[in-house]
Amino acid sequence: MNTRPLPIRWKVSIFLLLITTINYIDRLTFSILAPIINKEFDFSNTDYGNLSAGFLFAYAFGQLFGGRLIDILGTKRALTLAVALWSIAGILHAFGQGFRSFFLFRVLLGIGEAANFPAANKAIAEWFPSNERSLAVGIVTAGPGLGSILAPPVVAALVVTLNWQWAFIVTGLAGFIWLWFWHRYYYAPEDHPELLESKHAAKLQEPSTDDQPRKSWIDFLYYRETWGLILSRFFADGAFYFLIFWLPLYLSTERGMDIRSIGMFAWIPFVAADLGSLAGGWTGKKLIDLGLSLNAARKVVIWIGALLALAVFPAANTESISMFIFLVCVGLFGIQFKSSNMFALPADMFDAKEVATIWGIFGAAGSLGGALFQTQVGILIDTFSYHPVFAAVACMHIISALAVMIFIPKAERLGSRINKRSTMKQS
Repeated sequence: MNTRPLPIRWKVSIFLLLITTINYIDRLTFSILAPIINKEFDFSNTDYGNLSAGFLFAYAFGQLFGGRLIDILGTKRALTLAVALWSIAGILHAFGQGFRSFFLFRVLLGIGEAANFPAANKAIAEWFPSNERSLAVGIVTAGPGLGSILAPPVVAALVVTLNWQWAFIVTGLAGFIWLWFWHRYYYAPEDHPELLESKHAAKLQEPSTDDQPRKSWIDFLYYRETWGLILSRFFADGAFYFLIFWLPLYLSTERGMDIRSIGMFAWIPFVAADLGSLAGGWTGKKLIDLGLSLNAARKVVIWIGALLALAVFPAANTESISMFIFLVCVGLFGIQFKSSNMFALPADMFDAKEVATIWGIFGAAGSLGGALFQTQVGILIDTFSYHPVFAAVACMHIISALAVMIFIPKAERLGSRINKRSTMKQS
């Protein structure tokens, strides 16, 4: 029986899913070990919040400048350098001796990991036609959930079997294993030796902008749609990073769990997050296939996800750990359901050659929002409790969805408008 081989572009999406998963395992190792590290080094919630903010400020910086660098170097070369940097930084955490050294290693990790999503979305823009991008983005954005599922049991097992230092070393080495396969097998579409999908290649053809001057950040910032991307991500990421960075610590300090119990329970909400990513991507594609416009399909999915995210609000008020986990599951499902289509907007509106740059701006806004929120989370918890934090998290995705509605009246290609402005500036 003959079976049709998986098209090359979907193999690319799996490659990107794997590195995004590794990215989040490396990112979350510190969060899962926070109850142990905070106790060993006498860190307060405010200290931990500042360490998390240090990562995110560096992540914002890396995305802002890294996106431009990815457009210049290309996806393969740029992602190779980034994965090597963040893997080394992850391993260095094993040698942390106090706040300053951990802060430095978090900053290095943030700079390296910042390239992952701009590079992944550039690859998606190069490989996928517009009607398939939300599904491709949904697959890749399942990586944070998958990494968050795997990290708690894996890290907990490493701590119990070895110690917390070895947890950083083993998870850091995973990136180097992926790099071997990436370097050997990944090509851009125009360079791939096995690219036989001529129909797909023709579908990818879009008006060429090779004769246009390279656009600056200022060109992008002239348009309200760019500000819609910036504001939507600024509020969305603040909420998401609270859940991935603070959930293990919350389960330890508020619910009395040890590292084994955290390993058993902390992964469950991220199964829901992964299902949300895939469901959101599939729903966006299905709505387009059924005749809904790209603009309408994106916004329907974004609003459904934002409303589901409100389930996080009552989570901290319930005494039942089962109900707490359930409500966080619903909230994370909605957050990632929304993200699968929100994250597709840059590729929908900008030329493939510029996607990494605009994604760098888009991602930097999210990381900045996350960093600023992290600095306040620790203070709020030390001063009050987790309750006001969960309330804020529930509302932030509604604000994010409103930013899309107000500033992006229609999701469509903006290239001709930006090129016209760039040409006028040159003349």
